[in-house]
Amino acid sequence: MSKINFSNITEIIKHDLKASFSNPIVILVLVAIIILPSLYALLNIQACWDPYENTDEVEFAIANLDNGSTFEGTYLNVGNEIVKDLKNNTKFDWKFVTEEELRKGVHDGDYYAGIIIPKNLSENIASITSDNPKQAKLEYLVNIKSNPVATKLTDSGANTVYTTVNAKIVQIINLAAYGKLGELQDGLSAGAGQLYSGGSQLSAGASQISAGAGQVSSGVSEVQNGASQVQNGANQVQQGSSAINQGASDVEKGSSSIKESASTLEHGSQEIQSKVDPSTLPDPMKEYVEGNIKLANGSGELAKGSSQLADGSVKLANSSSKLANGASAVAGGANQLAGGSVELAEGSLSLAAGAQMLSSSASQALFSAAGALSSSANSLSSVTGINESELGDYFYSPIKLDRHELFPVPDYGSDVAPFYIVLSMWVGAIITCVMITPGTSQGTKYTPLEMYFGKVVLFIIMSILQAAVTIGGAYLLGIHIANSPLFIFSAVLVSVIFMILVYSIISALGQVGKGIGVILLVLQISGTGGIYPIEIMHSFFQTLYPYLPMTYAITLIREAQLGVVWSNYIPALTILISIGIITIIVASIIKQKADKSSKYFEERLKESGLF
Repeated sequence: MSKINFSNITEIIKHDLKASFSNPIVILVLVAIIILPSLYALLNIQACWDPYENTDEVEFAIANLDNGSTFEGTYLNVGNEIVKDLKNNTKFDWKFVTEEELRKGVHDGDYYAGIIIPKNLSENIASITSDNPKQAKLEYLVNIKSNPVATKLTDSGANTVYTTVNAKIVQIINLAAYGKLGELQDGLSAGAGQLYSGGSQLSAGASQISAGAGQVSSGVSEVQNGASQVQNGANQVQQGSSAINQGASDVEKGSSSIKESASTLEHGSQEIQSKVDPSTLPDPMKEYVEGNIKLANGSGELAKGSSQLADGSVKLANSSSKLANGASAVAGGANQLAGGSVELAEGSLSLAAGAQMLSSSASQALFSAAGALSSSANSLSSVTGINESELGDYFYSPIKLDRHELFPVPDYGSDVAPFYIVLSMWVGAIITCVMITPGTSQGTKYTPLEMYFGKVVLFIIMSILQAAVTIGGAYLLGIHIANSPLFIFSAVLVSVIFMILVYSIISALGQVGKGIGVILLVLQISGTGGIYPIEIMHSFFQTLYPYLPMTYAITLIREAQLGVVWSNYIPALTILISIGIITIIVASIIKQKADKSSKYFEERLKESGLF
């Protein structure tokens, strides 16, 4: 690195300052260079001051063809209502024309846009609450080629009409629903009465069930007593049945003995008759024998009767045994029946208690439901009592967006001011470095570094004067500035940094540096997020965004002008100062090595007569 002689630097500075006032022409040119950048910023800010509030002279055509309709017995003409609303709307210069005039006017460019309200608009709107709803439509015509911005503005006009129609539709639907609420309120009130009546009937039934349960309760004791008696009788029958069975068994044994004796008797009688002939015997003996024969015959007959009696006794004994067994079974069944009767009585008592509880719970539930329905009906009554016109206004805008602005800005011009102020400072640096030569050390007694640092002072002074004019113009224009000292400091700093950056590039690279300065200007217009969010820009600009000086300069001015957030301001300030320091260091190195080549390059361009 060559040595720097500060006296040479001072000499260059004095020469430049003296040359700046050498004649009126130079002064006039320097004043123009100082003022022009500020005009670039201030004129653009003024042009954008409030564009969306100055559309009252933009012509927008409306053709109303609506024939009207009826809705619930009331005449409805939405088209007329739209026209009435628009006549009180100053957002655009509304022109109410025929359909033919509208179509021709938009086609020829006499109107930027227009809306045709069709004949069946009201009819279709009224059909929305019917069983066959039809969509209402508006015809929007816009001449795209007439003006790119005007078409965007007229879109907001079309949205005004569209919103008005939709609000009317919503109002009609909600008013119809409001009418249904009245019917619902009546139905709920009637239902509450019916439920209350049903609850009363259930309550009365519960009382009857309670009385019946008392009777069942007293009957249970009687059933239990009767069941005990049945069980005692059944036990006695079973005991008698056992005795009968035992007697039947004894009869059957005695019958067998009788049959055996009768058989013996009959056999002896037959032997007597076969062995004794009474006719051969003497009379006294004869009479005795004949008596014995008769006794033997009678005994045979008695034996047969005894045998039959014995058989009958066996049958009787068997039947008695069966009867006794049946009586025992009946007694057992009677015993079970008695037990079942007790269980039935106790179950009847439980059933009566459950029925009473169910009836009581159901009646209480009905009373509660009746009370709830009655309360709902009363609530709906308070709603259905609202004035329908007030209700229509509510339905027109049922929800209000409560907007809270952080760092509010009174106008659009102030909002875009940071971008245009910063952009004008870059433009000012380019104009200054193009109009005033940065100088070359070639052919002079000065070294490249002496020339670089000697000349930079004049450019810094020019940047400060340019910033001063821009700041003054901002206050005269009425731009919103939240922090004046910080705004002034930031504007001056940005102007100085940009001038150092552009001066260094052009001083080191000559004409090539001028081209680089212009290229950086073009890239930074779209790549710094000054107007449009960087997120919606092409990925190329999103990549460049963190490397462009204007990115941090815009942040610096925006924070100072519209409300500072130090966590945003300090990093931007640090990066911007770092860019200035790095630029000086790099430019000093390049200046020493490229100063001779740059001079040669410029001379060749001058020889062409074009530069």
